[in-house]
Amino acid sequence: MNQEKTQTSHSPSQFQLLRQRRFAPFFITQFLGVFNDNVYKNALIALIAFAAVQSSSMNDGLMINLAAGLFILPFFLFSAIFGQIADKYEKSALIRRIKLAEIGIMSCGVAAFYLQSVPLLIGVLFLMGTQSAFFGPIKFGILPQHLTPAELTGGIGLVELGTFLAILIGTISGTQLIASATDGSTVLVSVVLLVVAISGYVASRLIPHSPASDPTLIVRFNPFTETVKLVRETSKNFVVFQSILAISWFWFLGATYLAQFPVFARDVIGGNVDVFTIMLGCFSVGIGTGSVLCERLSHGRVEIGLVPFGAIGLTVFGLDLFFATPSLPLGADLGVLAFILADGAWRVLFDILLIGLFGGFYIVPLYALIQQRSAPERLSRAIACNNIINALFMVLSAVFALLLLSAGATVPQMFLVLAIMNAAVALYIFKQVPEFFMRFLVWLLVHTAYRVQKRGLENIPDEGAAIIAVNHVSFVDALILAGCIRRPMRFVMYYKIYQIPVLNFIFRTAQAIPIAGQREDKAMFDSAFVEMKAALANGDLLCIFPEGEITRDGEMNPFKPGIVRVLGEQPVPVIPVALQGLWGSLFSRKGGAAFFKLPRRVFARIGLNVGEAVAPDNLDLEALKENVRQLRGERR
Repeated sequence: MNQEKTQTSHSPSQFQLLRQRRFAPFFITQFLGVFNDNVYKNALIALIAFAAVQSSSMNDGLMINLAAGLFILPFFLFSAIFGQIADKYEKSALIRRIKLAEIGIMSCGVAAFYLQSVPLLIGVLFLMGTQSAFFGPIKFGILPQHLTPAELTGGIGLVELGTFLAILIGTISGTQLIASATDGSTVLVSVVLLVVAISGYVASRLIPHSPASDPTLIVRFNPFTETVKLVRETSKNFVVFQSILAISWFWFLGATYLAQFPVFARDVIGGNVDVFTIMLGCFSVGIGTGSVLCERLSHGRVEIGLVPFGAIGLTVFGLDLFFATPSLPLGADLGVLAFILADGAWRVLFDILLIGLFGGFYIVPLYALIQQRSAPERLSRAIACNNIINALFMVLSAVFALLLLSAGATVPQMFLVLAIMNAAVALYIFKQVPEFFMRFLVWLLVHTAYRVQKRGLENIPDEGAAIIAVNHVSFVDALILAGCIRRPMRFVMYYKIYQIPVLNFIFRTAQAIPIAGQREDKAMFDSAFVEMKAALANGDLLCIFPEGEITRDGEMNPFKPGIVRVLGEQPVPVIPVALQGLWGSLFSRKGGAAFFKLPRRVFARIGLNVGEAVAPDNLDLEALKENVRQLRGERR
């Protein structure tokens, strides 16, 4: 497994993972599990709506809401315990046992369908929720054990794509399997449930061995105490906990949209059930597409700069969905073709699709960040905490919708309130964790103003202390580097650049180290070297501009001896890096002061070339400068 993982660390496409044993069996297992959940749940809802109410004194609406609540309840009750178990034991064996349990649960479900016993059917749904709550902490906890850091975002994107496609297909299948049974027979849905459950178990047997994260952990079985303890312990990791809250907000948003789409399609648009299916399809395909595109947009790194991008899209297209909604229904019981041909229909579908798309941009980097920033031995418990809070927010979404509708609000007005609330929640989260917005500004610069050609990034180690030595061409050199190099870096920069408005927010958030000349400010000069030493001792990647200033003529200035002083106290490898094509840009000094001239080119192509590391005992300043100059070539 380790060999395969190393060989594919720079795969050109995330879809190659679907052909590899370290990912494909897990992907198939989780896809079939989600599909079965949704087939059963929606078949049950359809059975209640069309048949059970005739044989039961219980209100069908009450039973449907009871069913939904019982599916979520196990996430509250058992996630803390299941998170401990997932960290303590080998994960592939746990998955196989879960899938065996699914076969047993589905057998009970088949019996319940045959008897058309609503209480038994709802009881089985509770067991399915319990099984899903158990699988949740393992689902994302297993990925970092089989994927490289460069593959993590792509892998999570595929999992999210599979999840929402399984929800969509399972929802349609469960409803249609019951609706098409004119004689009331449930044989077909029963066969599907059992065949899918058995297929999921067969796929799970191919999942590679996944070592226990914390085998010495003592599992404690008090649900309430352990849930409170889990949330309290997870909240100590501030960035991880804020990411969990952000993900939970998305589930609040998504659950509200999904719950209102049937009424929106029927009463507001005037469509039939097929129009609702089209809306559900657009939403699901949008999320799946956005999830997969995250890997391409982030270039194999955990790019949290996509989170604000996603939040902006959720707000913009949520607002537009309100304005795109017709004031009167487009018709009565419209079919798909009539709906599509009606004025304004495409705009509504486009908004729903893009709400899903930007939802994918929003949620995938957050899941990846939780996996990256959590301690490995606590990862499954962090995911369990996420599941608990997700479930809480989904319940709150139902309460929110009920209160708003009870107050006389329409479904489009609810969409408007959601969009405004999303903007407020995003501002709160980005204020709490400014790193999100900082990364967004960096990502925006690298993906709009420039097109960067990168060479030699594999020469930068994934972990361990090292120094990046790079030529200094413009005021945004640090941003270009931060946007292209996968690892976080600590930058050493002249304090006057550090203090530039807007850029200062980015530099402060990235923990850049301001430095002044020894004659300008001796205290700042000495403090900078203390911070550099501490950063390298902590195993950080340190970026230094050895010239000490931005070039004024496009040519490289002499390298100053500060880097030698740093290596004298912390001997680490030095990696030469060259920037190309920035001379003459808006942010360089060519043709006048930076920022105060018209840009020479839009979407300019620039280069980032990384050379092989130089051992600290072999470092020579002139040789290092020549190395950087050769990497730069004639293109300044």
